[in-house]
Amino acid sequence: MPLWPVYTGTKEPHDGITELPPAPPWRAFDGGPPLDTPADTADTAATSPDRTHRAQTYRATPQTVELVNAALYLRRPLLVTGPPGTGKSSLAYAVARELRLGPVLRWNITSRSTLHDGLYQYDPLSRLYAARQTTPGPAPESGLEDHLRLGPLGTALLPYARPRALLIDEIDKSDLDLPNDLLNVLEEGQYEIPELVRAARHVPKAKVMVDGTHDRVPVERGRVRCRAFPFVVLTSNGEREFPPAFLRRCVTLRLRQPDDQQLADIVRAHFDGEPDAYAHTLISRFLSRVGGGDLATDQLLNAIYLARSADLPVDSLDGLAQQLMPYLSEDRQPDAL
Repeated sequence: MPLWPVYTGTKEPHDGITELPPAPPWRAFDGGPPLDTPADTADTAATSPDRTHRAQTYRATPQTVELVNAALYLRRPLLVTGPPGTGKSSLAYAVARELRLGPVLRWNITSRSTLHDGLYQYDPLSRLYAARQTTPGPAPESGLEDHLRLGPLGTALLPYARPRALLIDEIDKSDLDLPNDLLNVLEEGQYEIPELVRAARHVPKAKVMVDGTHDRVPVERGRVRCRAFPFVVLTSNGEREFPPAFLRRCVTLRLRQPDDQQLADIVRAHFDGEPDAYAHTLISRFLSRVGGGDLATDQLLNAIYLARSADLPVDSLDGLAQQLMPYLSEDRQPDAL
């Protein structure tokens, strides 16, 4: 029988991803040949102390566990919305760690981001310069792959035997066209690299660098098709609405500010111990102010860390905590804790 839940929200890594049932017929992909999952340490940026710590300490709610598993079963992207600091991006790292999906591929979205940026980057000027340094005349087709590198989305859609984890962070900050541009690629699970397609007569198989490392993978005739659909997490702070065509292709998870019990669990996970009396006081003050503006859990953790680490009187700690937990909205000013 298939395993449910595959992702459990616990801290113990396992190979349950191999027990997923077959994909729905309309989401079955057959790219190949299959590639092995990179080691967790293959991408040093993805294994930074901050990201590693977040993966180990993330606390998933029952609703989060259910919808992550729904996305895994359905081979659909997971759109995670919620206020800043509720753990939207940390979720991708936690799932990747538990299910042994390798380093998280991360695409940070700005207003200038395009689909092309996520798929691959090609530098024709460096290729032309390199060609002129060696032989006169047009740049040889054989050197094309040395000036081309797959982006995070392009790497995630390679034919890996088990899903890669892809974080598309702050999709609501993108240009209006990007969500629609993503539709076809995420629906089809494949894309083309026109530069390699044109060169296929001379170089039918190119060795192309992937995102995050200097490893190279074979790409035949410029076409990439996934095998195991990646676990895609798109995060949004709720700053804009998305088109219905985009929403219906995603599983949507809406996160809310954690309550007192959840905050205590988060503090317990981050500090490996029970919150002391002053930590509980800060949690209560934090919750009493949440309704007045945007606050992030990170702010609370910073205040608790200093309260535990700095030898200061309570009055000084109160004043410092107030300065560490201002409202994140520009139109709000810090008020008394």
